[in-house]
Amino acid sequence: MKNSESSTHRRRFLKSIVAGAAIGSTGVQVRLAEGADPQEGQTTTAFPEFTKGEVLRTDGELIAENALHESARTIPVAGQSDVLVCGGGPAGIGAALAAARAGASVQLIEVGGCLGGVWTAGLLTKILNGEKKSGVMQELLTDLAERGSAVAQKTSGTVYDPELMKLLLEEKCVEAGVKIQLHTRVVGTVTDQKNRIVATITESKSGRQAWVAQRFIDCTGDGDLAAQAGCQFDVGIGSQCECQPMSLIALLTGIEPSEVSEFIRENGSAAKARLLKLMRQAGIKPSYRAPTLRHLHSGVFSLMTNHEYGVSATDAGQITAATIRARAEVHAIVNDLRKLGGPWSNLAVVATAEQIGVREGRRIRGRYTITGNDVITGLRHKDAVCRANFAIDVHNVFPDGSNPADVKRYRSAGVKAYDIPLPALIAADVDGLMMAGRCISGDFIAHSSYRVTGNSVPMGEAAGLTSVASLKQGVMPHELSWDTVQKAT
Repeated sequence: MKNSESSTHRRRFLKSIVAGAAIGSTGVQVRLAEGADPQEGQTTTAFPEFTKGEVLRTDGELIAENALHESARTIPVAGQSDVLVCGGGPAGIGAALAAARAGASVQLIEVGGCLGGVWTAGLLTKILNGEKKSGVMQELLTDLAERGSAVAQKTSGTVYDPELMKLLLEEKCVEAGVKIQLHTRVVGTVTDQKNRIVATITESKSGRQAWVAQRFIDCTGDGDLAAQAGCQFDVGIGSQCECQPMSLIALLTGIEPSEVSEFIRENGSAAKARLLKLMRQAGIKPSYRAPTLRHLHSGVFSLMTNHEYGVSATDAGQITAATIRARAEVHAIVNDLRKLGGPWSNLAVVATAEQIGVREGRRIRGRYTITGNDVITGLRHKDAVCRANFAIDVHNVFPDGSNPADVKRYRSAGVKAYDIPLPALIAADVDGLMMAGRCISGDFIAHSSYRVTGNSVPMGEAAGLTSVASLKQGVMPHELSWDTVQKAT
């Protein structure tokens, strides 16, 4: 916290880490780096000057054809904060802004080259289930509508320009005092003897670094931070962990809105079926059977028409292959549409997403698990942080267009507005760790509803506020009720 008492607490906290209290199962030793505010009596270690191109070299031994033993090494602590948020997507934005505005020092770490995650690097262009949310979500929608195109204004900010979103998120985080580091991936954590996270390890152009904080929030989408900390998790459904497919979204130009209006999603739900019919009549067989065309502004559109099945969100090799296949499919579809002539004759791809859209990764086990039954019965919980009502949105798990048997049963029951409880955002296995976004604690069916980004932002906001409240109260997040959090922040 930004006061003398909390500063003293943080100095004591850092001293315990530098003294070696934070040596966990990873075997990584954390030491305070030069320039990282060392306290009296602490020793420092000289590290390379990264701005001059120097590196911290790795040493090791190749012990088998498929194994290398990496030697232990001391790595620099790159920064300290009250709250560290891993992942700068919708949930991470909510968490970072809420914590910073509540008075905490906040470090935000993001693997991509911009904030926003699927909103920006993923070119999503549509915010689902955000209209009735308050707080940060409503603030963003208002700004997107006011600063955006006529389409953004007409849709109350829910259809947006990804480039404007990048700028808006950076402006808000900078204004709130959030420290941002892009191009940085979480690769490990360090826990103490009380099973509390005390540092996270990252890799970037600056090499391997440690980041120290008092509270950590996993907004990575795939639960990377929590998994590294040793938390239990679930993936997909069934013994084979079947997951929903991924999609690569593209930006297009070369068509006039008035000439393709019947195919634009915002002009009616039948637009998807019309576009699919047009494609099939032209001999085009998109892997996604509900192709979605959105008009963003002027002559710029977004198109989602791809499904990549059976791809693990935690296997870089599989994601790479899926991205290459998806990009080839998108370009092939656009080329074939252009051959139709008429309004499509000048259709062209402006860009494909930097990051393929991942619908499902790890679901970290929390202190409450949201279930499909909660979704169809309209769960009410005393510690509700927000209410969701989005449909059970399971994109067909199998390439033949089919789904696990439970999906049809739950869909037929329908969704009743349900609460997302605070305990579902708190890790069950490690203290001082919260989650927000699609990696919170829930089953396969519930996840397909709450995963959309309009829910991710208030989840992040709740995690940020709870982290700050726990610091003010001197307790762990799981010891707080939502009512106490609201009163404390």
